[in-house]
Amino acid sequence: MKVLSRYLARQIYASTFGVLLAFLGLFAFFDLLNELDNVGRDGYQLHHAMIYVLLILPGRVYELMPIAVLIGSLYALTNLARNSEITVMRASGLSTARALALLGAIGSVFVLLTFVFGEFIAPPAERAAQQWRLTVRNSAVSQDLSSGLWVRDGKRFINVGVLKPDRSLEHVRIYEFDGDHALVAISDARHGAFTGADGWRLTEVSRTRFLGDATDVERLDEIYWKSELTPEVLSVLMVVPERMSVRTLYKYVAHLRDNGQKSERYEIALWKKLAYPLAALVMLALALPFAYTHDRMGGVSLKVFLGVMLGVTFHLLNGLFSNLGVINAWPPVVAALTPSLLFLCAAGTMLWWFERR
Repeated sequence: MKVLSRYLARQIYASTFGVLLAFLGLFAFFDLLNELDNVGRDGYQLHHAMIYVLLILPGRVYELMPIAVLIGSLYALTNLARNSEITVMRASGLSTARALALLGAIGSVFVLLTFVFGEFIAPPAERAAQQWRLTVRNSAVSQDLSSGLWVRDGKRFINVGVLKPDRSLEHVRIYEFDGDHALVAISDARHGAFTGADGWRLTEVSRTRFLGDATDVERLDEIYWKSELTPEVLSVLMVVPERMSVRTLYKYVAHLRDNGQKSERYEIALWKKLAYPLAALVMLALALPFAYTHDRMGGVSLKVFLGVMLGVTFHLLNGLFSNLGVINAWPPVVAALTPSLLFLCAAGTMLWWFERR
């Protein structure tokens, strides 16, 4: 059985990584085409765009791994079936349960790779890509509001005019309220930089205190502002939730909850990050029923095309259920796991049908 396991693993790994490389080349080409609209603006040149595309490739590996596993394993298993090797294996005592166990062992490598890329490689690479593009173009992090970034920190509301690519702040205004929601002070700072244990160091500060019917204005060279808003939390503005690490998502969800803000989108992204690596196992299970067919003529190309369609469907369903979960306030775990569960049910149904034939 070890010989069989190594043989299947070699076939599936070769096909899957070949498909993954092909997809990466295709997506890199499309990403570069998308960046061409910005080339020539604000000093942004073609080689800058190419570096940006290379930096976001780890994120593409994470996104495409389950799809590549489905197409690659489907191609490998269909080829084996076409050459009657699957028939020989089954005649030699390879049951469906044992085949699933072998595929599960093979798929554990894909699960590990997907997790490593999604947790440790893609998030910092994505952040570096965004910082690179902003630095080259000498621009700030874009905001939805013309007034800048607004965040809540306990009884304070903070308005950041500019968040620089190095995650330093400019034109910071802090509104402080008391327990009765009355405004007690406004602090304006020209610059802000994170210092670690002391929090944010704000310089060139003008603070206005409201004392009943009077106000007190003081000017300070610097003040220190201790806050849960670390550069890691603010970095969510540079990376979409699906490209963030589990640790960063967990901290930001906790921050939103502590401040009574909506966190559904980030909770769904957190559950997806935990469940997405396991999608590789689902894809292997979905590919197995196709190996039990015995089409010798024209079967491989048709099934590979079907695999591409299934992979695209899985990718679209992931995005669809994430959006539906936010719109309809579904439990985050339901929105995150439903696409994988649907494909798992489809795999189980197909295996049951082939076993009954």
